[in-house]
Amino acid sequence: MVEFAVWAPEHRAVDVVVDGRSWPLERDAAGGWWRRNVLGAGPGSRYGYSVDDGPVRPDPRSPWQPDGVEGLSATLDHSSFAWSDGAWRGGHWPSTVLYELHIGTFTPEGTFDAAIGHLGHLVALGVTAVEVLPVAEASGERGWGYDGVDLWAPHHAYGGPDGFKRFVDAAHGCGLAVVLDVVYNHLGPAGNYLSEFGPYFTDRYSTPWGSAINVDGAGSDGVRGFIIDNACMWFAHYHVDGLRLDAVHAIIDQSALHILEEMEGAVEALSIQMGRPLWLIAESDRNDPSLVASPEAGGFGLTATWSDDFHHALHAALTGERSGYYEDFGHLSQVARALQRVYVYGRDFSPHRGRHHGRPAGALPRRRFLGYMQNHDQIGNRAVGERSAALLPTARLKVAAALVLTAPFVPMLFQGEEWGASTPWQYFTNHSDPELGSAVSEGRRREFAAFGWAPEDVPDPQDPRTRERSVLRWDEVDEEPHRSVLAWHQQLLMLRRAVPGLATDRPEDTEARANDVEEWLQVRRGGLLISANLSRRRRRLEIAGATHLVAASSPDVSVGDTWLELPPDSVALTV
Repeated sequence: MVEFAVWAPEHRAVDVVVDGRSWPLERDAAGGWWRRNVLGAGPGSRYGYSVDDGPVRPDPRSPWQPDGVEGLSATLDHSSFAWSDGAWRGGHWPSTVLYELHIGTFTPEGTFDAAIGHLGHLVALGVTAVEVLPVAEASGERGWGYDGVDLWAPHHAYGGPDGFKRFVDAAHGCGLAVVLDVVYNHLGPAGNYLSEFGPYFTDRYSTPWGSAINVDGAGSDGVRGFIIDNACMWFAHYHVDGLRLDAVHAIIDQSALHILEEMEGAVEALSIQMGRPLWLIAESDRNDPSLVASPEAGGFGLTATWSDDFHHALHAALTGERSGYYEDFGHLSQVARALQRVYVYGRDFSPHRGRHHGRPAGALPRRRFLGYMQNHDQIGNRAVGERSAALLPTARLKVAAALVLTAPFVPMLFQGEEWGASTPWQYFTNHSDPELGSAVSEGRRREFAAFGWAPEDVPDPQDPRTRERSVLRWDEVDEEPHRSVLAWHQQLLMLRRAVPGLATDRPEDTEARANDVEEWLQVRRGGLLISANLSRRRRRLEIAGATHLVAASSPDVSVGDTWLELPPDSVALTV
């Protein structure tokens, strides 16, 4: 016997269809829920709901969609999985090194089980946690995952619920924590039937992806419960250690208790119950430290937030790009500013926006912020998805790695970055609806036509070859220059663990200075000095008190009693 329950507060009748047979549900006295126990149903039973005699739709909280977003839901017994991670006590956030990966392109097979085979590589690299891009059921067999519609169901093409559990279990067995990317600011268009059940959306606000989620209007209590219960479900049933919350600036909540703060409270209570730390990590473009400030200080109390300013400053300084939002960046002094202050724009005037932007991070511990040179957005949202390895010479890639992996922030790498992967990471979809697929392809071409790209030069998201080009080539790891880039990343991560000065995240423990004319940067952290030369000539820099060379990206580095000489495009670490 299985209890079927669905929230449909504004309807007069709801039926559940289980294995081809229809049963009427009974409405609760309050709350808008409909329920019924069905005899004979069990794990794997196919079912759906009919609201007011309408078509049968998947469960909004479907735990499993074996046939994709348009198919029926399937019941699932979470207690039947044989976990082996009983001794796992969670990750240690301050010492975390994140590795962002996409299941569909991490391996040619594009499955959870295939990804397990490369976890040993990540352990040898020195990362401590994997951040998995969204796995919620979405349209088609392949895609980025940010158009999910069945938010409770791991994608069938990746291996479904048990496949994801095997992946998390294996990661824990290797000592790796698992962070899952989740999307609560919008849903995808195909298979999106939530509005047929209740007031999940509102026209009072809009987002770049369509209607906003209703988290503060009439009927929003049930919607908030849907989101917060979903967050807790990933921790409880899939044993993940953290959630990365996509684009929280697009979750518009005017209520006194913001849903992010409410979610943090629920997750904190669950953390106490489970006896291990659970993380919530926000993505936001607002440069808003209130996301991670404590509730007592007027914040939401989240574990950490992405910090795009550090990325933008570093990318612009190394590549010379100045288009789009990069027009606000381009100077090494801004990299130094980000290392010291987190935000380059902390209530400073942004020429790109034409207004003041952000708020100072103040004395917040720097472990509350992530630092990175690459991520899925900054690569995949380019017209042809070029990685830094396609934009920079190997020498500059090594400079970037040194500045990211010695920064006071929690560092994050994107899959393949550690060896300077040659493969791009392009935007791809697999919509079965020809109209939707055509609209996505045309929209992509139109978006980049404004930047001067010819339509034929923009990869078609619906073309299977776009995804195929984006799959990592693991066979190139042992080839040069990939092998030396990988060795450099391993050396830096080993130093990050071994040098006490790199463990500190207090603002006052990081000093950074740069010369934009001579193009050099120096960062001092707890006795360690990181010196970088991005000019075209050899530079001699003062290194008083730090004359022992511990690592260098080039063999052509000279060290004296008080000075360090660096060739062009190189970095050295001294103590």
